[in-house]
Formats: sequence, C-alpha cells, structure tokens
Amino acid sequence: MSVIHNRSLIAGLVLAASTLFAQADGTHDWTKSRWGPDDQIGSANLMTPERVKAASGLVTTGKVYSLGMIVDSDTPAFPPRSLSVTVLQPNQITNSGLGNNAFTYNDDIFMGWLGIGPQIDGLGHAGIDHVYYNGHKAGDFAKAAGLTELGLHNLPGLVGRGVLLDMAKFYGVEMIEEGKAYTADDIKAAAAQQGVELREGDIVLFNSNWMNLLDGPAPDPKRFGAAEPGLGVSGAEYLAELGVMAVGADTWGMEVVPAEKEGEAFRAHQILQPENGIYILENMDTRELAKDEAYEFLFVLGQARLKGAVQMIINPIAIR
Repeated sequence: MSVIHNRSLIAGLVLAASTLFAQADGTHDWTKSRWGPDDQIGSANLMTPERVKAASGLVTTGKVYSLGMIVDSDTPAFPPRSLSVTVLQPNQITNSGLGNNAFTYNDDIFMGWLGIGPQIDGLGHAGIDHVYYNGHKAGDFAKAAGLTELGLHNLPGLVGRGVLLDMAKFYGVEMIEEGKAYTADDIKAAAAQQGVELREGDIVLFNSNWMNLLDGPAPDPKRFGAAEPGLGVSGAEYLAELGVMAVGADTWGMEVVPAEKEGEAFRAHQILQPENGIYILENMDTRELAKDEAYEFLFVLGQARLKGAVQMIINPIAIR
C-alpha cells in the first residue's frame, strides 16, 4: 500500500478505476458489467455513431450478402430444437374472400424454437451455473413467459464494421474438420494473412465451409449437427480482450465441438456472453463473402424485438 500512497493522485485514480470490479483474490469480477449495474445490452454499447459512420465507409461496390442460411424443419439443430410452419387461408375456405373485390390471403403459423437455423444468442442465453451477464441469476429473471432482464427486445440491432476471417483458406483446406479449434495465434495469423486488423466494436465472422455438408456435392446433415470446427478458448479470450461486439460462424454452435478440454461444454460461449457481454451469431452463411475475399464490410442486423426473447432467427446483411 505504501507504493500506492506514494503515487500521484491521478495515478491512484487510474489504479482505482482499473480495479473497480476486482475481487479479493485479484481476479476480475465478471458478474459486474463495465457499463454499470443497470446495463442490458453489453457490447452493443460499443455501437457508437462514429463507429457506424466509419463502417458505412466500407461500402464500395454496393453488393449485398445475405448471411442467414435457409432453414426448414429438416435443418439440423441442437436438440431438442425444432420448427414447423403451417400455411392456411383463415376464414376463406367457404367463401370468395373479403369484400366485393374478393380479397384473399395466405397466413402462416410458426411453431418452434427461436434459437434454430441462423440465429443471434442474446445475453440471457449462456450462463455459468445459472448466473448470467451482469450477475443476473436465472431464478430471478428467466421466467417461462419471457426474460425479465437481458431480453433481446432491449437490443436496438447491431450495425458496425464486419470482418470475415476465412479460416478454411488460412488452414489451406476445402473444409475444416470437426474438432479444430481457432486459437488466439490462429486468429492473429489469419487476420495478418488477409491484411485486416481486428478492432474494438467489430463483428467478427469465421468461415470454415462447414455448410457444404448441407448443400454441397456430398451432403451429410448428420455430421453437420454432430460436431464442428470453431472458436477455441484462447481465441474467445483474445476477442473478448479486443472488445469485439459480436462473434459469428458458419456452424450451429460457433465454437469448437468436441471441446478442447474433455469435460467442458461451450466454454467459449461463457467467455463471450456472461463474462463479457458479447453477442453470438450462429449458422451464418459466409461462403460468398469468402469467395469474393470480402474481408471488411458494413454489417447490419435488425432482429425481431419479441419481448423477453432469449434468441432470435435472423438474416444479417453484409454490404461491401
């Protein structure tokens, strides 16, 4: 303590700020958000007008890429998730429709899980022993009728600088094998190979060509859903340290499966979400971006704002 007392007042204030959320053993208290006890949106706080304006400057050709894969009842999903759609013509079967002009219409009923196919994981999704982002305990906020905290309706959307890391190209393979983890060193090297710099507030997407197992020349949906390549623990820690806004991949779970360490389950999810408030994007179809070597782009996501939702089916847009 004597060393600290001998420092200047300014240095002392800096030290106090840097240790504001430190526990007695000196480790970071992940249950306290850097944006305060009332924060609901985590890394989306990094979506400043200045960053959005700068990201819009990445648009040079105007080409639009749809990142949301097409999903149906046969799409492999994390058990027990499923969906079905029923199309009907309500109250029109025995008549010519509405009004003298015979207005008829089709409607559809969706029955299923919102965390299926191309999706965003909200901050109420991944936890550590029933504790979630900003210290929220499941018993207090995870109600059957919807989340009372951390619901995706709080998120205004995600707009910013998107960066694609083509890991298949980096590893020199057509498609990366399941169980391959993207380490911090891999991520740094892939970014250097592509000539891109990862920055605070970025939306980082990984391409492995794993989706070729769904619509490629030799489809194998069972293999697609059983395991995957993806983000490893050191890679997640590195991206969290950088302060990215979201991390996505062309796989159903974003991170490597099986896990690097036997007995662990979705550790990268825990590092990104409860510990750092970073959004996760899954089943993003990044193949066309990779084909065009579109490594930087304007990323735009406006999810349905269903009150209390944990996850949401999405179709983000990349504009180059």
